[in-house]
Amino acid sequence: MFQSILIIRPGAVGDFILSLPALEFLSSQAERTEVWCAAQNLPLIQFTQHKRSIISSGLDRVGVMHCDDVLDRLSGFEAIYSWYGAARADFRDPVGALPFHFYDALPAGNRQHAIDFYCGQVGADIRLPKITVPSAARDTFFILHPFASNRAKRWPLERFRALAGLLAGMLGDVQWCAGPEDLARHPDALENPVVIEDLFELGKWIGTARAFIGNDSGITHLAAAVGAPTIALFGPTDPAVWAPRGGNVLVIAGQSIERISPEEVAAAVYDLI
Repeated sequence: MFQSILIIRPGAVGDFILSLPALEFLSSQAERTEVWCAAQNLPLIQFTQHKRSIISSGLDRVGVMHCDDVLDRLSGFEAIYSWYGAARADFRDPVGALPFHFYDALPAGNRQHAIDFYCGQVGADIRLPKITVPSAARDTFFILHPFASNRAKRWPLERFRALAGLLAGMLGDVQWCAGPEDLARHPDALENPVVIEDLFELGKWIGTARAFIGNDSGITHLAAAVGAPTIALFGPTDPAVWAPRGGNVLVIAGQSIERISPEEVAAAVYDLI
């Protein structure tokens, strides 16, 4: 067992969550683990208290400008597992004498589920991503998250509104979920959305919902990871590779996401709960 290791895992929320089982396995091989990742993902790390953002670490200076302080910091680890810099010779050259193990984010043409792929990279048994939040009685409301980073991944907002009407009429209240960036891009899209910037706090709230319905996005992966009944709507991306996994997860996919009807999703919600 190593005394001290570093895990460097850049990436968006969904990619980070899908790689959590692999990261947790690596952490189990050391007395002390430190993680460097995107700042937004720091609250989701539960297997170590030693964590910092990649930007604050100065890692982005390696191969670009003065970075002796960063190299000194890196030299203090017995092993470094990195999804950062794998394809960059300008990064790999300055750290060539350090104990780096580089991993590809996901090779082109991959047909494995991302969880299986990441676990396979590090030799870990395949497990579901899990983010433990305080247990709480489920409320009667549903959460709708109508955003995604890629426009093609977004079920039309009018379909979400129609679904909200069906759910409110049949099963309970609806609350809308949005992030600060969502509101900045679409300031008038929703009325009174719930905005929680800290992803762990957001996960706690999602965990109290009767069900969560969202697009192929990081927040949908978060909902699945905290154990909320989750319906994920997929269009252009392959759910065989990117769908959230879990006992309470249902994926609805269409060749074109616009073809998914509100009635189809409402029926799936009814079946899931």
